[in-house]
Amino acid sequence: MEPMILFSTLFNLTDANIVFCTYITDFKFFPAMNRLARLNINVLEFFFPTLCVTCGNRLVTQEKFLCIDCWHDLPVTNFHLHCENKMGQLFWGRVKIENATAFFTYNKGSNYQHLIHFIKYKGLKELGFETGRRFGIALSSSPQFNSVDIILPVPLHPKKQKMRGYNQSEWIAKGISESMGKTVSVNNLRRNLHTSTQTRKNRYERWENVDNIFEVTRTVEFEGKHILLVDDVVTTGSTLESCAFQLLRIKNVKVSIATLAFADI
Repeated sequence: MEPMILFSTLFNLTDANIVFCTYITDFKFFPAMNRLARLNINVLEFFFPTLCVTCGNRLVTQEKFLCIDCWHDLPVTNFHLHCENKMGQLFWGRVKIENATAFFTYNKGSNYQHLIHFIKYKGLKELGFETGRRFGIALSSSPQFNSVDIILPVPLHPKKQKMRGYNQSEWIAKGISESMGKTVSVNNLRRNLHTSTQTRKNRYERWENVDNIFEVTRTVEFEGKHILLVDDVVTTGSTLESCAFQLLRIKNVKVSIATLAFADI
């Protein structure tokens, strides 16, 4: 997201303070930091303080995106430590999944739902990367997940990705990759149809909405591999099920699933 675009969003002060100040205080916009630039930042911080995306409190020096308390209180699931868990049960009898996990859980309307909202709709792709990086540290401690060969983000349709400017799942996957030292594969799993939003659909409607919409273009890349399929959030699991179904058509492929959030709603 470009800085000038961010100015146009400042009418919604709660969201704008978080998005604008998070970006404008990133030193990449000031390659030659000098006193004037630092003064400008201080002035901006006075009028537009950087806020935690979950609790809305003002961030202090060295805090970014979330305050230290919200990172500490993140409702982690620890599903990666248990082969049988609530998320894995979503896929029982539907598609063969080796392991399934989510970093944290949230209830509808909770503060931590805001974290996903800002990653997905407010342009904070770097928050997706940072949360993914922390998730990857946890996954590295699990033999089941540390054995994966390739990290594969769930793709957006090119039309939707162009509108949004990025694929949030890809940024989460990159964060996981940094911590785990695994390769991220992009552009091999493709989404061929631009489907409507899943938000207000029931389980059957969600499945019908994503049935047979994914395609693997180079099957040889995935042959004999253990693939970690990554998405931002799981509710009914229909999108992940559809992706996994296509991947499992490839010779000797194993699929595990990791999402940033498990929507317990």
